[in-house]
Amino acid sequence: MSKVKSYLSLIKFSHTIFAMPFALIGFALALFSVTSIVPGWHKKIFPPQFPWELLITRFILVILCMIFARSAAMAFNRYLDRNIDAKNPRTAIREIPKGIITAKNALTFTIVNCLLFIACCFFINKLCFYLSPVALAVVLGYSYTKRFTPLCHLILGLGLSLAPIGAYLAVTGQFAFLPILFSIAVIFWVSGFDIIYALQDEEFDKSQHLYSIPAWLGKAKALHISELFHGLSAAAVFIAGRYGGFGWLYWIGVAVFIGMLVYQHSVVKPNDLRRVNLAFMTANGIASVVFAIFVILDLFINI
Repeated sequence: MSKVKSYLSLIKFSHTIFAMPFALIGFALALFSVTSIVPGWHKKIFPPQFPWELLITRFILVILCMIFARSAAMAFNRYLDRNIDAKNPRTAIREIPKGIITAKNALTFTIVNCLLFIACCFFINKLCFYLSPVALAVVLGYSYTKRFTPLCHLILGLGLSLAPIGAYLAVTGQFAFLPILFSIAVIFWVSGFDIIYALQDEEFDKSQHLYSIPAWLGKAKALHISELFHGLSAAAVFIAGRYGGFGWLYWIGVAVFIGMLVYQHSVVKPNDLRRVNLAFMTANGIASVVFAIFVILDLFINI
């Protein structure tokens, strides 16, 4: 059990709370996009040609894909950054620098999770299977970006933004504009709060010649960029609501989501980083979970 806990800590399993709710939104959107083109379905939640057994199987595979892709990405990040983490007092307590998990085992864990992700995509549909290497390239490639561009935060956002699109593709096998809008919201939401989190390492990143928005522009300007990104995220969920014709429950979710964005900027200041973790974990966890609940409830109530 201690080994399991070590690996869960290595991949920060609790941070799954950020992207998973948006995957569930994508899955729910797909279900209702399917039902909307079936004539005479008479308020049935799912069309007759989409049996419950297939639906449940597809849902489980989507959840597994989320877990495996994220586990691979986090483990690879820890593997690649092991020497950097050892020099940073904030990250020196992580599993690889402390010797709790060896670098070789972390890399093996990454490879196993990549293979499991591809296998799950194979059993979903051909499109997901063909796109699985692309998804892995994005989520694994993020770990290299801090070495050459301060736009690394946007690459992280892009990786997590695959959740709603991927879940939608798992059900429908085709792209649509509405889940893309939610993915755009995720890109700028994640990029914004990752900038806030990176404020803690501004001086260290400069000393190691690593790239981030705070190391590039300083804390004050970085927070302004974060505010801009969060404004774009708020705009994306607003446009999605108008485009998708959502009802009042959706807009309650939007209010909570935007409220959490505003809150985290109210508690983090350039000269006061004591509440960065409160902004990073608590505010964003509430934002994603509550927003997803209200979006999905709105879909069910307004069918």
